[in-house]
Amino acid sequence: MGKDIILKAENVSKQYRLGQVGTGTLSHDLNRWWHQIRGKENPYLKIGETNDRSTKGNSDYVWALQDINFEVERGEVLGIIGKNGAGKSTLLKILSKVTAPTTGSIKSRGRIASLLEVGTGFNGEMTGRENIFLNGAILGMTKKEIASKLDEIVEFSGCQRYIDTPVKRYSSGMTVRLAFAVAAFLEPEILVIDEVLAVGDAEFQKKAIGKMQDVSKQEGRTVLFVSHNMAAIRQLCTKTIMMENGMIIFEGSTNDGIDYYLQSNQYEGYKGIYNNESVGESGFVNISLVDKENVNRTEFGFDESIVIKIKVKVARQHLKAHLGFRLVDRKERVIFTSEIKLSDKISEAGIHQFEVKLPQKFLVPNQFNLTFGLHLPNVELIDYREECLSFEIIETGSDLHIYGKNDYGCVFVDCNWGIIN
Repeated sequence: MGKDIILKAENVSKQYRLGQVGTGTLSHDLNRWWHQIRGKENPYLKIGETNDRSTKGNSDYVWALQDINFEVERGEVLGIIGKNGAGKSTLLKILSKVTAPTTGSIKSRGRIASLLEVGTGFNGEMTGRENIFLNGAILGMTKKEIASKLDEIVEFSGCQRYIDTPVKRYSSGMTVRLAFAVAAFLEPEILVIDEVLAVGDAEFQKKAIGKMQDVSKQEGRTVLFVSHNMAAIRQLCTKTIMMENGMIIFEGSTNDGIDYYLQSNQYEGYKGIYNNESVGESGFVNISLVDKENVNRTEFGFDESIVIKIKVKVARQHLKAHLGFRLVDRKERVIFTSEIKLSDKISEAGIHQFEVKLPQKFLVPNQFNLTFGLHLPNVELIDYREECLSFEIIETGSDLHIYGKNDYGCVFVDCNWGIIN
């Protein structure tokens, strides 16, 4: 049985001109026209640089997208992940026909409903009820079809009291609630969702993800979902693509995609390695953070294994010293301290390497700093490295995200729960 392809991108590229002028100068437009009437290629497609927002380029043109190819089957939920500026939103705008590709084509079968920004497609002067009918008409639905869905849309959005109030008076949270309800309930074949769910509260996010699951699994409709929330991507998506600098660098299963994202999305502000080439008679030589594959990392998923490797030089007179570290979060809260007595592990002076495995599913999503110390208790501080390593735990599948931005503590402890009848 053949694939039921509902959306296909073929060699899609999008070029922008940098600076204050959006589409190019008059001379550039005339040059394009002259090439076009002679049946020749646009001369400005041969120039332009990769879309790396962190570097200063030499060209006035940049490729926001370059040679994008993928297929989406009916009923599939495609997750699109990547750093800010990777080209995700540009791709969704092209898929939604908000803007046209410079080269390539998008082939789709069915209506596409898009939720790209807060209030996309809404008229601020019109009421919530009027905007529902406006969006339905844009999707090609009759007034009767829209009216049959009206009560469900209003109930899901939770905006009953304000449904006859102009949308310009809505908060961003209310606007995105109503916009999502309209997009989801007006039965498009393809639902395109950008990172707008981050605007809603935890209760709405949970409802929205549940609705997207129903839309894909029960109703057989297709969803394209852009998010930085790896827990939502893992929960919802059947396939994932990762973008970087306007290109697709990964396409495959969601779990593999999230692993690839975490390994490649290492923020430069974190420190995963400490080196000291001028150690005295005793002290830290090297400290590093690695994953289960022994790869140096500074971002980890909630359920990933984190290993600290410590290489330390120990003189004979320091064999009874204590070696330890302290973990502190971004609010300067001390999470825990761990320490060993060297003489319990080693008996000779020299350079020794220790490996410390942090418990999995223990540290909640947060940013952390590590401080290391080597000391003879109450006698001598031999070496002290304050906040020499730092890393982040990313939400990748716990239930903690349902609490939104509430403080759910520092660690998640799997206690021994029993039932007393």
